[in-house]
Amino acid sequence: MASREFLKILQSARLGDVSAQQNLASAYLTGALKTPIQPANALIWLEKSYLSITNQVVNDSSEGASEVPEIDAFPPKMLGILKQISLVPLGLTFNSPAFSFGWESFWRLAKADINVSNAAKWQLAELLLDPSKKVLQGELAEWLLKQESDLDLSALQKTAKEFLLQLAESETPFTNLAKELLIKLQPKDEALSSLWSAWLSEKNEGALVQAAELGLTIAKLTLGLRLAQLNEVGSDTKDSIGASGVKSNASLKKAAYWLGLAAKDGDRDAWFALGEIYRRPQFSGYNASESDRCFDRAADLGHPVAQFRRGANLWRKREKVEEKVRGLQASYWIWQAHQQGVPEAKELLSKVLENVASPKNNDWFELATYAEKALNHHAEHQLDEEWILLCHRLIVANQFNLSKAELLLCEVGQLQHEHCVVVDIRHELPKILPRLIQIDTTQQRRSLLAAGKVFASSDADLEGNLRQRRYRFDRVTEWLASTFGQNQVVA
Repeated sequence: MASREFLKILQSARLGDVSAQQNLASAYLTGALKTPIQPANALIWLEKSYLSITNQVVNDSSEGASEVPEIDAFPPKMLGILKQISLVPLGLTFNSPAFSFGWESFWRLAKADINVSNAAKWQLAELLLDPSKKVLQGELAEWLLKQESDLDLSALQKTAKEFLLQLAESETPFTNLAKELLIKLQPKDEALSSLWSAWLSEKNEGALVQAAELGLTIAKLTLGLRLAQLNEVGSDTKDSIGASGVKSNASLKKAAYWLGLAAKDGDRDAWFALGEIYRRPQFSGYNASESDRCFDRAADLGHPVAQFRRGANLWRKREKVEEKVRGLQASYWIWQAHQQGVPEAKELLSKVLENVASPKNNDWFELATYAEKALNHHAEHQLDEEWILLCHRLIVANQFNLSKAELLLCEVGQLQHEHCVVVDIRHELPKILPRLIQIDTTQQRRSLLAAGKVFASSDADLEGNLRQRRYRFDRVTEWLASTFGQNQVVA
């Protein structure tokens, strides 16, 4: 219910009291005197007051001019009401009887060189350019058509953009608002780039948060790391992430939120940091299983420390892990970490994989050398296919220092994995344990590739059983020694 004072002011305003009309408009704008906030009503009373003062100014003119003077030449009383008009939220008055008056007044104010022009410029720029007001802008375009205006919405938006740039470059209460709206109007990539640059050069926290909210993955990650007090990640290189300091549960929750968003974008550092957070005792969401899942995801995406941790865990639990060859999974992840320069990986890798990178010191070196010569001139020597297969076995055996049983029985086409050779002959000799041998040299890979091609195109039963292979091995090695060993002496 309206107060008595409000009703008294309303009565005076209706009788034409200019001061009462302005007080009534102020009440509708601020909610004073228990008045509901109604910008449209405020603008109606400001229009009445403005017209009254304008008529008075014209009548008091010494020259008796019938035209309203320019805004710059208005008396103080007139400037006071213009200031009030500039405070009216113009967008909320659309479709009201006084909107036309407000629209024209704001444009006149914006183009005038007076103090209140900045407020008018900002309101017009926000109304015409803010992406969140697309619907209202469409309705305004239709209204302009009905007014038979010479200017369409696009032309007015161009002018509003100029107002916005002026505000952003000056020192006014609307400068920061103008800069934020300009960022919204930029193409997304350009906006993100400018925000991220502001963070890197000025350490502007607001720019970092905005960039994260706009979807920049590196900004989400950096914000999450800062909230969790983990090592920050630079724009060019990403450091290894480790715990540094203790944060409250509330900060860790916020950190987990932003890191979760970055992790969804596929950022490996975000997954690793989430794994760290889920391991923190002060985090209410403490979950060792979820932590392991995050570390595993980071490892899948190539995080070196996560790969080492995964490999080390698998190696510790190798007795419990179900796999055909014990330690194979562990060796893969440790090798991946070693490839990315994790110092601890080298030592652990030496415990998991054998290293035979010097074939010249192996027992098969001489015969392997003869086998290579024979393969290079196999047409000249008219080698049978099974002899060719055995020559390849000799070369592979020398590169990886295999035993005679491994040489004869290994499945050559299945030896190579990405990082190592798996020698497993338990199908014939169950008591001989499998061996994992690291692939270190290009020559080792070439020998495996060449042998693999030959064995893939041959009949699986061509080599026969173990007895037949032994017999062929004796014949082939004797021939290689007599043929190439003798030639070498003569040469």
